[in-house]
Amino acid sequence: MGAYRGSSMINYCKASEKAEVVAICDKWEEVLERQRQNLNDSTIAYYKSFEEFIEHDMDAVVLANYANEHAPFAIRCLNRGLHVFSEVLPCQTMKEAVELIETVERTGKVYAYGENYCYMPGPYEMKKLYRNGKIGEFEYGEGEYIHNCEPIWPSITYGDRNHWRNNMHAFYYCTHSLGPLIHITGLRPVSVTGFESQMTERHLRCGSKAGQYGIEMVTLENGGIIKSIHGGLYKDSVWYCIYGSKGRMETAREDTKCGDVSRIYINKDEYSGEYGKEHIENYIPETQIEASRHFDHSGSDFYCMDEFIKKIAGEKDADIIDIYEAMDMFLPGLFAYRSVLKGGVTVAIPDFRNPAIRGQYRNDTACTIPEAAGDMLQPVFSKGTPDIPDTVYEIIKKRWKTELLKDDSYSKKVTIQGLDQTANKN
Repeated sequence: MGAYRGSSMINYCKASEKAEVVAICDKWEEVLERQRQNLNDSTIAYYKSFEEFIEHDMDAVVLANYANEHAPFAIRCLNRGLHVFSEVLPCQTMKEAVELIETVERTGKVYAYGENYCYMPGPYEMKKLYRNGKIGEFEYGEGEYIHNCEPIWPSITYGDRNHWRNNMHAFYYCTHSLGPLIHITGLRPVSVTGFESQMTERHLRCGSKAGQYGIEMVTLENGGIIKSIHGGLYKDSVWYCIYGSKGRMETAREDTKCGDVSRIYINKDEYSGEYGKEHIENYIPETQIEASRHFDHSGSDFYCMDEFIKKIAGEKDADIIDIYEAMDMFLPGLFAYRSVLKGGVTVAIPDFRNPAIRGQYRNDTACTIPEAAGDMLQPVFSKGTPDIPDTVYEIIKKRWKTELLKDDSYSKKVTIQGLDQTANKN
């Protein structure tokens, strides 16, 4: 479900012998038509209606629709007896989190969270080394996901005032920065303090109502601390670093131009008990599967799907991100914003593995989207949701249409009349 972002998962099925695409669903007809022509496979069914799509004979569903709408569809798929691979993010509210976890537990179906940054060569190698004791016990770590989306904002929000990206608070999209550190260590977050950036002109002229970036300072169950930063600062950066009791590991900085998040550095010395003096290693981990080299996000889009399929096939050691770990990656951001709204105090992160704790949040709908929040609506920016003029969204929409008409892959198929009807594109 979601034939635009879902192209990556479709490509996995083309490259792998372990799975095949049998049905594709998207409410944007033009995207379905593009997939139909690209795939040229008469055995694949195409649906604009989710109600019809979910009745198709299939084993699993990939949810690549809007990031704030995954949980309701995941719940319906699980109840239908289907395994679920959910793109980022797992849910929007605590109420959805409770319902999703309990549905996974009750149905026994495989739920895999598609936090692909965990499977990038650098952080994935760091996980293997950390679990083998390479740098000892985790003490401190940092994760960065900085992505200045202003140049692409028209193509990902379409000039829609109500698009989720224009209405997410600064902490919502937190799992690209925090997720890999959680996956590396396997440790549960227990508390968080949030820090929200100022409002900037760059965000306002895009139509985004949130702060420019968010920072989570997360304490883990062993006392270690993570600093997670994500958002739209001007220069992009994807970087991870962990300090252990015997050394340090980190990925390369983008500015070094030597492999970026694919290269890792390991620093140890005589006090680690392994070397006689300071010892630094740096290398790009070898890609295990040749087909992964052709996939986005440094090949990680291949591996997160591959592990999902392995899990469905019964491989006990398949390295998926299950529903509990997905919440360990997501809840720190949700509660970091609550920390900010309370004046910057540290707040506890509930362990949703415990049914008694889950019950306390069963009716908690607090979020920034009116339709989901009801009477628990939060402001998009802690100091008050800004009132952005309609002219801003009109300009963004005009730019989006212009970009599409310049794109040969669309210009032959999409009319201006059709463009006016695509605000709900997945």
